[in-house]
Amino acid sequence: MCNIAGRFFPLAKRLTILLFFCSLFSEAFCQYPEFSLATDLGVQRNFKKEQHYWSFGHTVQAIFHFTPKEAVYIWFSYYSNGNFRNDVTATAKSPLTVPQEISYINRAQMRPKHFSVGYKKYLKGSQEIEKGWSLYAYAGFGLLLGRIQNIHTVAIDTTLYNVPVFSGKANFKRLTVDLGLGGEVPIGGDFYLYIEGRAWLPTTDYPSKFIFVNNNAPLVGMLNGGLRLRF
Repeated sequence: MCNIAGRFFPLAKRLTILLFFCSLFSEAFCQYPEFSLATDLGVQRNFKKEQHYWSFGHTVQAIFHFTPKEAVYIWFSYYSNGNFRNDVTATAKSPLTVPQEISYINRAQMRPKHFSVGYKKYLKGSQEIEKGWSLYAYAGFGLLLGRIQNIHTVAIDTTLYNVPVFSGKANFKRLTVDLGLGGEVPIGGDFYLYIEGRAWLPTTDYPSKFIFVNNNAPLVGMLNGGLRLRF
């Protein structure tokens, strides 16, 4: 009997706590059933040394507003190819190989896609103002899905030489911390015009032989502008 009671009361306590938190969240959702969709265009800059490039992209966001000043966002971004080049040298595997070194150029194209989930906070104004302007910041975690293509200006026999970066195409992944600061103004009809500065900070390297610089790369910043529609 004691064992049965001991099992019952902890379970009842857990159910009570669960119901309490469910009631809090349900109350928040009922009080602020706000939802927004946003879309924007932007320019991206890779600041990592040996990978400097510019590219252009598009982002789609779903934003869930728990209060007029707090929200959770989910977005998907994709960008055009970013072009850059590296001056590299292949070294001979054997001391009998002639020449011992071959210098050449690696022409690369990098194209990132990005998923992010995070928290958005209005520092001035709110998501529902009708006049004036708002300032907000956000932070989140993301998954960067990249594609890299390398073309060597000289054909290198990899059976005879060690190459610093492989030729060809490959995919790569990075986990990121995503930070941003933005401002928006209402333009009527539940539409808001916004502009944002963003940064994706890689937290993992996952070394790839197709990427000449893997450490903390790519390190990109974006400037985006678009429209948000509040439902």
